[in-house]
Amino acid sequence: MQESIRIAHPDKLYIGGQWQAPAGTGRLRLVNPATEAEFLAVAEAGPADVEAAVAAARAAFDTGPWPRLSPHERAVKMRELGAALDRRAASLEAAWTCQMGAPVWMSRGSSMGASALLNYYAGIAEGTAFEDVRPSHGFVSKYAVVVREAVGVVAAITPWNGPLMGMMMKVAPALAAGCTVVMKPSPETPLEAFMVAEAAEEIGLPPGVLNLLPADREVSDLLVRHPGIDKVAFTGSTAVGLQVAALCASRMARYTMELGGKSAAIILDDFDPAQTGPMLAPLVTQLCGQACINYSRILIPRARYDEHVDSLAAAMDALVVGDPTQDSSQMGPLAMKRQLERVQGYIATGLAEGAQLAAGGVRPAGLERGYYIAPTVFRGATNDMVIAREEIFGPVTAAIPYDTIDEAIAIANDSEFGLSGGVYTNDTDRAYAVARRIRTGHFTQNGREFDLTNPFGGFKKSGVGREGGPEGMDPYCELKTVFLPERPTGL
Repeated sequence: MQESIRIAHPDKLYIGGQWQAPAGTGRLRLVNPATEAEFLAVAEAGPADVEAAVAAARAAFDTGPWPRLSPHERAVKMRELGAALDRRAASLEAAWTCQMGAPVWMSRGSSMGASALLNYYAGIAEGTAFEDVRPSHGFVSKYAVVVREAVGVVAAITPWNGPLMGMMMKVAPALAAGCTVVMKPSPETPLEAFMVAEAAEEIGLPPGVLNLLPADREVSDLLVRHPGIDKVAFTGSTAVGLQVAALCASRMARYTMELGGKSAAIILDDFDPAQTGPMLAPLVTQLCGQACINYSRILIPRARYDEHVDSLAAAMDALVVGDPTQDSSQMGPLAMKRQLERVQGYIATGLAEGAQLAAGGVRPAGLERGYYIAPTVFRGATNDMVIAREEIFGPVTAAIPYDTIDEAIAIANDSEFGLSGGVYTNDTDRAYAVARRIRTGHFTQNGREFDLTNPFGGFKKSGVGREGGPEGMDPYCELKTVFLPERPTGL
């Protein structure tokens, strides 16, 4: 599958509309998590490249055409960018599977999500009133024009688990608003951002509107600190997000963050245990558990606890774990060695705390190479255990009993996170009543929805701001009020 990956300039950076050699000689070496073999090396940006990229994005914003185009003109180029990504579909799909082990059934068609998001925000741009004339009740003016202006230069810093959509969730609304962007993908999964840059070059996006800095954490830190960056759009761990927020606050830079989660699925007493496993197992193990919205706590009525746990354990045991390039594999490997070691450490902690394995907890038989772990369910967990409080980011969930719905809601809310959640019941009115009492930004009855035409984000330490929906463009805009004695011509 690696032969399907096409990168025109793996040894260069895309800055100011040009592919150029990095200032240093560093390389990011990409490892296939299913084979543990290095398969590609790409250019690594350094401090001098940060200066060049920010300068290019700054010039493109301050004096270039992009922020001064009409919303329709920007929308036309965004749709062209989406079409250019669609032409790279096979390469984008292969990159996700080879870099982080996403099964082919999941990576297949992933470019369509990126182009759909670009098209969606193109429509949002065309439908947004960037100038709103209102009456003024001041002393010297009769009219106020409330203007939405682009926030400026955006640093888009993304994680390794969903590299294409994670980047596009920032790039699409930023472009729609008229911002310019410095893309800083994860060092483990930079290939999609290379393809986005190639697509930008192909369609003639103005120089400096999109810039590419594949690099490790040092470059992220430099971008966050840089006075030329007006806004940071960050997705990653809560620990790093807290540091980024502090740095942004120190210079009053704008920021949005999508951070960690410890999402709870609450099973109500009317839900059939036979459905628990088939419905919940895929939502624990998606991307080998490396999705911030996965259900890593399952809250179960004590009276039928064993039935629900047995159903979930059986479904987890039945999942086909294996080579992500095979259609038969329902779950692939963890993305990297350190992630496997992290998950194994949490499993050991859970056992030491007194929880018992109902399923998994070990490397699957027959998979001696690659960063594999079996889908894991802990029985007898309580919400004060480490495995119920910290984000494991693996295919591991803790089954926690409860006696009353009030207790279940209290357990679900007893977390520093508040990203996602769900309730399993046949009664929509009960589901909505529970949803309104859970402190999360994202909640679903009988499943887990992910629809970026609606806002997505978290409460508490799960983030700040929202991505998706019309609301997703708001953080990329500043509001300016202009007071005038007469209504401007044409408004």
